Amino acid sequence: MPVLRRVAVVLLVALALPSAALGQGRVGDKLVFIVRHAEKASATDPDPSLSEAGAARAAALAAALRDAQITDVLVTPRKRTHETVAPTAAARTLTAHVVGFGASTPEHVAAVAAAVRATPGNAVLVAGHSNTVTLIVAALGGPRLPELCDAEYANLFIVRLPVRGAPSLVRASYGASDPVDANRCAAATMR
Repeated sequence: MPVLRRVAVVLLVALALPSAALGQGRVGDKLVFIVRHAEKASATDPDPSLSEAGAARAAALAAALRDAQITDVLVTPRKRTHETVAPTAAARTLTAHVVGFGASTPEHVAAVAAAVRATPGNAVLVAGHSNTVTLIVAALGGPRLPELCDAEYANLFIVRLPVRGAPSLVRASYGASDPVDANRCAAATMR
């Protein structure tokens, strides 16, 4: 599927979520857009910047979320999460807020979920890591999903947090497609 068509699909799916037409839902309803950081420039640097492909993906994220009326942005202390959301945040003149790692992955995930719930806006962008993204989805009331593999970057998870009722999840993609076998991996550490 061409990139532009995939971007349009993401926005149409998000718009179709009941009662939450991107900023036009009931007061208190919230959409949470969760992504893994984009492709990194180095596999050995503990805090690498984005590669050229990663910068292109960050731009694609901004294009995909252009009409999403993002009100808040949450990142980790790593450069790659900041750089992934930078074009989106700049387009909305937002500052990304850092959620620290804490003592453990479960502690970090709980802190992200709490920060999402505490944000005053109704459209939040969260950039995480391969081992935290699906845990954040689950912490927000979505289903428990497998950890992302090292070659998976195109996922866009959209969790709707309604004022009443159960959260719902849409899993979409944005930017360049992941390799065909990108979802075949063994569990590893944060990437």
